[in-house]
Amino acid sequence: MVDLRVVTRDDWPLWRDVRRAAPAEAPHAFTSRLADWPRGGEERWRARLETPGAHHVVALLDGRAVGMAGGLPGDGGPPELRSVWVSPEARGHGVGDRLIAAVGTWALRAGATALRLAVSRYSRATPRRSPSTSGTVSSPRRSRGISSPTA
Repeated sequence: MVDLRVVTRDDWPLWRDVRRAAPAEAPHAFTSRLADWPRGGEERWRARLETPGAHHVVALLDGRAVGMAGGLPGDGGPPELRSVWVSPEARGHGVGDRLIAAVGTWALRAGATALRLAVSRYSRATPRRSPSTSGTVSSPRRSRGISSPTA
């Protein structure tokens, strides 16, 4: 069974490990390169998790991180869904839907009516509507209204 965990600054080693695994496995899906992340040490990782108003979630399977998603406050616009990744072993089991729903719920609770999907222009991932998020995901650079997750 996969558990979701909201991570805080004290969880920086967990976030670091999954954040490094993501571009190593799917470099085309991220704007930052794997080589960009080893620098900075503990304080850089903690700072990422301390972004005011941000929400970071990790999916755990038997204690191992198998996915992640982040929500960042919008700069004058809707909040952004970022850093979504699920390891190959966990794909096809609804992990991505659960991660997206968790960020969508965070956005709703923060008073948002839309959630922007931030993706690399080189990403081969196709934004899609997820049944569990009822329109949480939209195409790049566009926003759509969000509603409460049904699951």
